[in-house]
Amino acid sequence: MPELPEVETVCRGLANTLIGRKFVRVQNFRENLRFPFPRDFAKNLEGREVRNISRRAKYILISLDNNTTLIVHLGMSGRMVAHNSLRNQMDKHDHVIFQTDNGKEIVFNDPRRFGMMDIVNSNDVAAHKVIKDLGIEPLEDAFNGAALHGLLKNRKMPVKLAIMNANLVVGVGNIYACESLFRAGILPTRASNEISPAECNKLAKDIKIVLLDAIKAGGSTLKDYVASSGEAGYFQHNFKVYGRENQPCGVCGNDIKRIVQGGRSTFFCSTCQS
Repeated sequence: MPELPEVETVCRGLANTLIGRKFVRVQNFRENLRFPFPRDFAKNLEGREVRNISRRAKYILISLDNNTTLIVHLGMSGRMVAHNSLRNQMDKHDHVIFQTDNGKEIVFNDPRRFGMMDIVNSNDVAAHKVIKDLGIEPLEDAFNGAALHGLLKNRKMPVKLAIMNANLVVGVGNIYACESLFRAGILPTRASNEISPAECNKLAKDIKIVLLDAIKAGGSTLKDYVASSGEAGYFQHNFKVYGRENQPCGVCGNDIKRIVQGGRSTFFCSTCQS
C-alpha cells in the first residue's frame, strides 16, 4: 500500500501537472471503488480549475475553483499517472480518466479497487469521515519528542503498532516504522509506555528523517506503486532492515530477524535495538 512518502511524491507530481489547469472531461467507468462515487461525479468536476493539491495522511486533496475538494485515496494498489497526451486505448484497471485543457490525461488505475474518491465542500474536508479521526502529521513541527511521548505514555501496545496507528500518527506505514525504529535503536516489541522521553525525542527525529529520505527517493516501489510520472521509487535500495530477514545487519553484522505484529512483518536487529 502506498504510504506517506509515496502519496507525497504523487501529490508533488500532480501539482506540477494540474495546478492552474481545468478538467475538460472526466470519465469514471465504474459506479464504485471502495465506496460508491458521489452522484454526478464527472459532471461536478468538468470545467473546474485546480487551485491547489495537498495531502492529509495518505489522502490526496485536490482543491478546485468552486470551493470544493476532490479527496483521493490510492488504496492498496492504486496509481495516478499523468500522460502528456490522450492515449488511444485503456488499460484493464483504468477506472477514472481526467482530461485537462492543455491536452494531458491523468489516469487512476486500481486493480484491487480499494481506492476511493469523493467530492466535498472545501470547508468540510476536516470533518469528512475518512479525515476527522486522523492523528498528527509526522512532518509537521508539532510532531516532536514531547508530542510523541504524550501519545505513547499511557499505552501498553507495542511501540511499532502505536506509531503505525493512524489515529495517533499518520503515514508511518510498516516499512517506515521498521526503518525508523532501527535508526532509533528501539525494539519494535517494547511497550509504548516504556519508551522514555529521551527515546521519544530520537524516535520522532528519526521518523522525520526516514520519511524525508524516502520522499527524496521518490518513495518505495515493492510491487504496484509508481509516481505520477510513471517512474518507480528507489528508497527500497536504502532499507536497513525491512525485507532483510537472515541478512547481516549493516551495523553489527548479526542477522536481521522477522516477527509478525498486527498481521504485518516486522524486521529488526536484536543487537542494535533494545
